[in-house]
Amino acid sequence: MSKNITVGIDLGSHLVKVMVVEHLKERDKKTSRIIGTGKSEARGIKNGYINEPEEVVRSIVKSVREAEHRSGIKIRQATLAVGGISLESKLAKGTSIISRADNEVSALDVQNAVKESEQGLKLLNRHVIDSIPYIYKLDGKDLYSKPEGLRGVRLEVTSLFVTCINQHLEALVNSVNNAGVDVVDVIAAPLASSVAILNSQQKTAGCILVDIGAETISLSVFEDGDIISIKVLPLGGTDITKDLALGLKITLDEAEKIKKGEITGNFDQREIEEIMEARVTEFFEIIQKFLKKINKDGRLAGGAIIVGGATNNEMTERIAKNILNLPITMAGSLGSGVLKDPAWYVVYGLCMSGRYNQGHNSYSNPFVKIFKSIGDFFKNIVKQLMP
Repeated sequence: MSKNITVGIDLGSHLVKVMVVEHLKERDKKTSRIIGTGKSEARGIKNGYINEPEEVVRSIVKSVREAEHRSGIKIRQATLAVGGISLESKLAKGTSIISRADNEVSALDVQNAVKESEQGLKLLNRHVIDSIPYIYKLDGKDLYSKPEGLRGVRLEVTSLFVTCINQHLEALVNSVNNAGVDVVDVIAAPLASSVAILNSQQKTAGCILVDIGAETISLSVFEDGDIISIKVLPLGGTDITKDLALGLKITLDEAEKIKKGEITGNFDQREIEEIMEARVTEFFEIIQKFLKKINKDGRLAGGAIIVGGATNNEMTERIAKNILNLPITMAGSLGSGVLKDPAWYVVYGLCMSGRYNQGHNSYSNPFVKIFKSIGDFFKNIVKQLMP
């Protein structure tokens, strides 16, 4: 029996979450189980951006210590989720001439085409955190599967590049490193949640994953099994809370409880519904415009899968169905314990991707190497000074 441990860290606007997952493999049987979690209030973070680094480090340390205590594992490295409104995706095309003498397409040829398309992006102050090739042409003919093993002369690849602002990524990685944990990989938060929530049938048919968080709404569009677009909107459940507080002239704490259905009080239920419906309608009208912009409105057979604890499920489903004109699935609980709470889906997806344990490392961010080198430098100095 082989055993593997993966750790995920998600720096959300409200909570810093850490999860430790144990993966067991015995012959052909694979199982995974959560062996530890930790969470703390996310201080110093707004809309996914770090504005008070020292506060963020303290929050990370608190969450890590809790996860270590519960799991009995010393956390030294982790995969980090990158979200927030700085996240963007872009499509680009690249070509490569088949390198082998027998004209058989190899993985190297695909890599060369992806590399050429990335060079053509001309990104300013942005870093590519992932690249996903998904449309292939060989000698001008469309392919409906991966090209490796086929024969030809010229390969054209269309790839999706997921990027974020350099400064934002640097601040995230630096904060985790300063908390004593090495970042071995970063994954876009929408991709991480899709690992946890979506099945292969939905991705193949074509679908959109709508993750409604407190301060952002993450959109991930899939087609033929591949991610084709990512968008993060600066909207979320906090907007509904503020609308209720202003409309009903109550505190934000009371508004939050009303939104979640925890209290009803002596308020007009019709007025509450009208306030909430107005904001949720705005959410899905913007999402519909996004789908129209990428030419996928009404064209995703797998429908819209909606997740997030920020809205009323029944209301959200009804409004989404009316506006998006797609089949709607309200993502249910992924399991027991913390997986009953959608807030944990991103960090769970980080752990389940387990990419750095499988020899895959899409993350080649120089910040990680720089910070690690600096850290090692100071560690060596300390060792030399110690008696």
